[in-house]
Amino acid sequence: MFQIGWLRLVAGRLRQGWLPVVEATLAATVAWAVARTLLGHPEPFFAPAAALIVLGQARGQRMRRAVEVVLGVAGGVLVADLVVQALGRTTWTVFTVVLLTVGLAVAVGASSVSVVQATVSALYLVVVPPSTDALVPFRFVDALIGGGVALAASQLLTARQPLAPLVAEARQTFAALAGLLIEVTEALDQRDEAAALAALDRARQLDAAVERLQTAVLAAGEALRLHVRRRRHIGRVHALNESSRQVDYAVRNVRVLARAGVALTRLPVASPPELGAALRSLAEGVRAAGDALAADLTGQDDAADRYAEQTDAAALDAVRTAGRLLTRDPPLPIIMIVGQIRATAIDLLRGVDADDVAVLGRVDEALGLPPL
Repeated sequence: MFQIGWLRLVAGRLRQGWLPVVEATLAATVAWAVARTLLGHPEPFFAPAAALIVLGQARGQRMRRAVEVVLGVAGGVLVADLVVQALGRTTWTVFTVVLLTVGLAVAVGASSVSVVQATVSALYLVVVPPSTDALVPFRFVDALIGGGVALAASQLLTARQPLAPLVAEARQTFAALAGLLIEVTEALDQRDEAAALAALDRARQLDAAVERLQTAVLAAGEALRLHVRRRRHIGRVHALNESSRQVDYAVRNVRVLARAGVALTRLPVASPPELGAALRSLAEGVRAAGDALAADLTGQDDAADRYAEQTDAAALDAVRTAGRLLTRDPPLPIIMIVGQIRATAIDLLRGVDADDVAVLGRVDEALGLPPL
């Protein structure tokens, strides 16, 4: 049984992570073949190495890392070449090359990737004597080949629809947040502490979903910059980047809400029906907000406006319904939940509406607070 469970775990990991495996294998092989077969480089070590380093970065950062890899190789090779000519190949050469390469890279503000790449390139040149006099420029060209192949490989699946992964990630993130609100609602309706604790545990895991969404935003921006004909869509990606910050705030608010829900299930009082109605309306608003952002990304402006209106109506209805509970001297957990409903509604409306001042006024009006 243990072996079967382990095999299932391995198979599941491979199903989820097959794309990086394929990308890395193909990119390294193609980079080697291009440098060795097409260009005739005798030892194209840096071609597959550069490809793997670039693909090892998160999507959305690969274009920058490709440039850093090439510059790092160039800098490391230059330093090593000068030091080897001056000192030969000795222990002091290794010491001097590492000191100068790392020092210069840090002095110019290079990233850790550039520092490591420059140092490894320099050390390789010191330790492995060139088989031909032309090997130094070969290494620079190999790094250029590897970086270019890696960028091409990372864009293969999104070449036709560069925004498709971002749209899917946005829908999944909002659906998970809405589902969490329903879980909390059902736990409160049934006064089920175990279910409330499970919902709180899920709420803590939603940070990873927000990180994936923000990574998808960066990756989509990078893909659009590499697709000249689709660069006109980059403004929509920037808009979602701003909205993803509000999603992060909303996830934090719902986590606090779920924690207060656990406390409420421990009290000897039933959850009022208005609270469940408010949470269900808020979940509806979350789903509509996700649909609005997805429609905006795909250029469906009319649908985006329609979903934004649904977000507005559902979020304000949630606040309005929850606000009625404040007139009954409720226990502290209910007050906390109402406060988080208000905060989450504000984050949702800010995600689909740019006027922050108007959002605050409308939410507080729905809650029954006097205008500022």
